Amino acid sequence: MNEILAAQLADDFCCTPQDVMSRRNVFTVYTAREGRRRFHETKECLLKIASVHGKLLVTGREDIVGLCAERYGRTDAAWFMEPAPLRELDGVLAQFHARVGQAHPFFIPGRKVHVSLSGFDVHWYDEEAIMQFKDCGRYGEAYAFSPDAPDVLGVSASRDGLILGMAGASRDSARMHQIGIGVEERARGQGLAVGLVVLLSDALISRGILPFYGTAMSHIASQRVAVRAGFEPAWAELCAEACDD
Repeated sequence: MNEILAAQLADDFCCTPQDVMSRRNVFTVYTAREGRRRFHETKECLLKIASVHGKLLVTGREDIVGLCAERYGRTDAAWFMEPAPLRELDGVLAQFHARVGQAHPFFIPGRKVHVSLSGFDVHWYDEEAIMQFKDCGRYGEAYAFSPDAPDVLGVSASRDGLILGMAGASRDSARMHQIGIGVEERARGQGLAVGLVVLLSDALISRGILPFYGTAMSHIASQRVAVRAGFEPAWAELCAEACDD
């Protein structure tokens, strides 16, 4: 298992890298560690669960985690995010006026890929330059504009002065930056998404950062971009959210 990812998940799920690399399900009470990922961080972590390395990492509020430890201590992580277990988890969370929120697969680089964006003009953007795109409404898939995880590096491909694709990296933590990608519909099918993800990933790796790529469970086109760019599935993660009363 990737050592940077193990260290990161240890901070995110309030355990040790050895726990992350073990084969047993791990349950911890959440504390806000300094090195945690902060993307869209909420005031209180009710519950978050990762399926990684053949087991579950579970952290959150003490009372919720305690009940989850009773229910899921021996649960097979491989099937945990199927509909039936998630419905059961919703029932557990309902006791605490909460419910399952987002659930995503995540990818990290697994192999080197060489790409060419010949025919396009490639431009790079630092954190300050990225802010020019904040209010244009076109690059929400590339940039998060989150105060918890600022966008720190971007790359675009353009032709005839028009930007056709944009990839951005948000600093979710000091160790790991998340990649987002968006391509104009008229430019799809030309390898832009894969090419930009590879360029950005290589730039982050050269800086000692582990890139990661998250997407929706059902967004197969996005998952295909990740795989074609040399990324491989590394873990799946869900979080709970408070219900509106």
